[in-house]
Amino acid sequence: MYEGDEPVRKVLIANRGEIAVRIARACRDGGLASVAVYGELDLDALHVTMADEAYALGGETAAESYLDIAKIMKAAAESGADAVHPGYGFLAENADFAREVIAAELTWIGPPPAAIDALGDKVAARRIALAVGVPLAPGSDGPVSGPEEAAAFAAEHGLPIVIQAAYGGGGRGLKVARTLEEITPQFESAVREAVASFGRGECFVKRYLERPRHVETQCLADSRGNVVVVSTRDCTLQRRNQKLVEEAPAPFLSVEQEPLLRESSKAILREVGYVGAGTCEFLIGEDGTMSFLEVNTRLQVEHPVTEEVSGIDLVREMFRIADGEELGYDDPPLRGHSIEFRINAEDPGRNFLPAPGTITAWRPPSGPGVRLDAGYAAGMTVPSAFDSLVAKLIVTGASRSQALERSRRALAEFEIGGMPTVLPFHRAVVDDPAFTSEPFTVHTGWIESEFAGNLPPFSGDAAAPVKGDGEAGGSAPPRERITVEVGGKRLEVVIPAGLGGLGGTGGAGGAGTGAPGRAAARPRRGPSRGGPSGGGAAGDDALVSPMQGTIVKIVAAEGQRVSADDTIVVLEAMKMEQPLTAHKEGTVTGLAVEVGQTVPAGEIICQLRD
Repeated sequence: MYEGDEPVRKVLIANRGEIAVRIARACRDGGLASVAVYGELDLDALHVTMADEAYALGGETAAESYLDIAKIMKAAAESGADAVHPGYGFLAENADFAREVIAAELTWIGPPPAAIDALGDKVAARRIALAVGVPLAPGSDGPVSGPEEAAAFAAEHGLPIVIQAAYGGGGRGLKVARTLEEITPQFESAVREAVASFGRGECFVKRYLERPRHVETQCLADSRGNVVVVSTRDCTLQRRNQKLVEEAPAPFLSVEQEPLLRESSKAILREVGYVGAGTCEFLIGEDGTMSFLEVNTRLQVEHPVTEEVSGIDLVREMFRIADGEELGYDDPPLRGHSIEFRINAEDPGRNFLPAPGTITAWRPPSGPGVRLDAGYAAGMTVPSAFDSLVAKLIVTGASRSQALERSRRALAEFEIGGMPTVLPFHRAVVDDPAFTSEPFTVHTGWIESEFAGNLPPFSGDAAAPVKGDGEAGGSAPPRERITVEVGGKRLEVVIPAGLGGLGGTGGAGGAGTGAPGRAAARPRRGPSRGGPSGGGAAGDDALVSPMQGTIVKIVAAEGQRVSADDTIVVLEAMKMEQPLTAHKEGTVTGLAVEVGQTVPAGEIICQLRD
């Protein structure tokens, strides 16, 4: 971390979505100026309008925008920002990015690059944990060379095993293999997800604990060597190893487990000279065995539940720490209980299938104990290029039972139209005895293996994502770029094509029917009611892509005979891999897609002929 000679005054937020909105609000609370950056798909995004200034990065993919260090550093220089907050995801745990920020004599609002290096490498982090006496399940001593070495580890230590990206987090690049036959495809999938999300594909393996809980500690550390655990959290409810529901403090810990979690976390962070906010994650097996998992060297998605029970604004604390201030407190006393529900654009009735689209209705809940951190609003499009998180609903009560009561009410009030979301799952789970009992009986694989909610697939009217957001279907006025001069400075402005007669006739299909001179740099997009575009009418034989995505693997071959549920291709959308499986027995015919090809929702992948 670089501490400038002067306190932070202007923060560039190197992120998007709800976390960028959250940081912009913390800047406003603290009297700091905020600078947003945005890719082409986020021209009208909420974080862009919430910040005091916004700078275009260009590009429609993460690699072309939020992962492009040179572009972000250029925006920091042009905006006059004196600090950078990376949020989470993208470059948040990239030590090279932190070094670039520090080399530019900007304040890096995050841990020192050396700490990111030490803990961001999951294998190195395990070695540190072992050195300070933190409990660990058996694992490889470094990244393994391939599926064969992973299979050798399984032969020695037993199945199931976890294949995990050495650089990354958030459940991406993490796969569980329960049989020897699963090791190769799961290893390949983990590598692909890791490369797509973090730019590196090295993976290590470790023994998988059966029916584990996922618990963690939210930590803060200052530059004077003080480390505190602000609260524990439980993040056991997951699908595809990614969290859906989190709560603080972690309930139902034994008198031995909680102090072990706290002291283990502090020992790891002190060992690497950690400064800033970070989270230490652990698994607790069904038999009570505890094992260190990883350290996330950043703010977590689920940080609001800790804020609600501790009264501490974690983002503001990150600002204070970056300014070199001392924490000035020990582990704080906690009050009440808080539960966070991630509201993702996914269809829980179709195995949590990612479902990008345009929000046609947005009626959030309110009332006692309710907080909403959102990255979108009505009329905005959730693109497939980024993750599926739309908002986070945080509900707090005096006890866990009261938090659940308020959650039922808040979830019932919440209405989102135009696309499927995971709201039906959340409404079901807060009434499920496996989750509401004391102690609960859920585990990290419970949703996929035991949840019996029998949720129907989304049957509402889906609004296709509008064009201009990199999606198929719908329509939106075309845009054009013009150069204007303001106060002697040349600026590029993006406006609807033909507005006020600039560059067009303003006829049908354009946006030039408004009054001349009333140009809006960030016009709001309206929802499109058209259905998803596709490859024409699909018969019973057609395997159709349910979403826009990129083909990352072709499993079946032209002319191959397949059974129902056999995987034909693997599609990547919203940062997750989704196997497209045969809906019937048949022979693969007309398979014309290629690896790397982007297909729209409704595209026919192949025919399955009898």
